[in-house]
This record gives sequence, structure tokens and C-alpha cells, in this order.
Amino acid sequence: AACEELRNSRLFLKLLEAVLKTGNRMNDGTNRGDAHAFKLDTLLKLVDVKGTDGKTTLLHFVVQEIVRYEGSHIDSHSATSAEATGADNSRKLGLKMVAGLSGELANVKKAASMDPVVLESYVSKLVSGLEKISEAVHLAGDCAANALFASSMSSFKHKAEEEILRIRAEGSVALSLVKEITEYFHGNAAREEAHPFRIFVIVRDFLDILDRVCKEVGSMQGRTTVVSSGRHFPVPVNPTLQPMMPTPAFQRRWTDSEDDGGSSSS
Repeated sequence: AACEELRNSRLFLKLLEAVLKTGNRMNDGTNRGDAHAFKLDTLLKLVDVKGTDGKTTLLHFVVQEIVRYEGSHIDSHSATSAEATGADNSRKLGLKMVAGLSGELANVKKAASMDPVVLESYVSKLVSGLEKISEAVHLAGDCAANALFASSMSSFKHKAEEEILRIRAEGSVALSLVKEITEYFHGNAAREEAHPFRIFVIVRDFLDILDRVCKEVGSMQGRTTVVSSGRHFPVPVNPTLQPMMPTPAFQRRWTDSEDDGGSSSS
């Protein structure tokens, strides 16, 4: 379920695309100005890239742009609704949509707390327990008085063995799906073999940051428009969006992580 959520989340993919295009615009004129992908780890660094005011971060900017688009998109589909009243309400609707991403990826957050090594150790303990049951059944079978007990435990053991086989088969399928989703976003699952669920940890940590930024953007919306001067950023998040708002002046160019080995498709 976690893999399916990541692959099919329209909003998450839109956010990745917005980050990629924002980074390309900021790095225009450099060898990083025409990137086609980036490592998901980069999402955790967006709040480290701050504007000259020392407060507005690159993630604030990206969130505001998506909020603007999502809000206008919702508004245009509910023009007859009493809710659809002006830009302020449009932004509120958009912010509500973006803030809902954490709930949309609920299974991703659950998967982040799992450890396949620990899960396998639990299964191994069950197998060890069944081996002890087998020994008990064998000993009980030598005594006619224990025939009923031996028969009952033998039946239990058989069902338990089938269940363990099923669990291991499902675990193998799950790890295969995790490998596929890691390759889909990172491009090189082999580098994550030691920590196969790391992709979920990254997204969970990013969602925690996103929740905080959404709250801050909500507070800022109540006061004034957040992003101010800077060069224009005409590249839309996708072909249907209007031109983006001016890019704020950031203290340094945004770049991907130090290592270009892995990447995330938008």
C-alpha cells in the first residue's frame, strides 16, 4: 500500500516536479541548470535554502506556488459554490489540499517505522517455536495416552507452517515492490539494499517538515503575500499552470546532494 501511495500520489509527484523546475531555474546557466531528476534526500534540504530575509525557505516558495495552483484549480471547479469567493479563499482551499498530503501518504509513514530485519527475526522465532512443538509432538506420540494431544498439536503445527510460508512469500513480494519504488524514485536500488525502507523514512521526515511549513504559510497568508522581489520564474509546474510568481532572492544557489549517483524522477 505504501508503494502504491507514493507512485500514484498526484500531489506528491507535482511537488517533486515543482522542486525540480525551481532548482533548474535557480541554477540557470550552470551545469546543474538542466537537471531531469534529483535524489529524494534533497527534499529534506529545501528548508536549509533561505531567502535574504532569513525566514522564507525554498520549500515555502514551492508550497505557495502549488497552493496557488491547487486553490485556483479547485475554485474553478466550484465556481457556483458559496466557498468560491476570491483569491484569499482560493489560497485557503489550495493550502488545505497541500496540507492533506501527509494523510494521503499515511501508509508511507507507517512503513517508515518498520524494519525488515526485525520482521524477519520475528518470523524466525516463530519457526524456532514450531520446531519445539514438533519435538513435543514426537515425544507425545510415543505414549497412547497423549494421542489426542499429539493429533491436535500436529494439526496446529501444519496450519502454522502454512501461515509462515504465506507470510514469507508476502514479505518477499513486499520487498520486491519496495525495490521497484526505490528504483523508480532513486534510480539505483542496489545502494539502498542495507536499508530497503529508507525511501519511506525520507518521505516521512519530509512530510513532517511539510506539515510545519504549511502551518507557517497559513499564518503568513493571513498577513500578507509571502514571496517578494526577485527575477521572474516563467517555468510552470506543469503545462496547464499559469506562470509562477517571482522567485525570491535566495542566499545561495540550490543544488542537489553532493553525490549525483541516485536520482528521483518527477
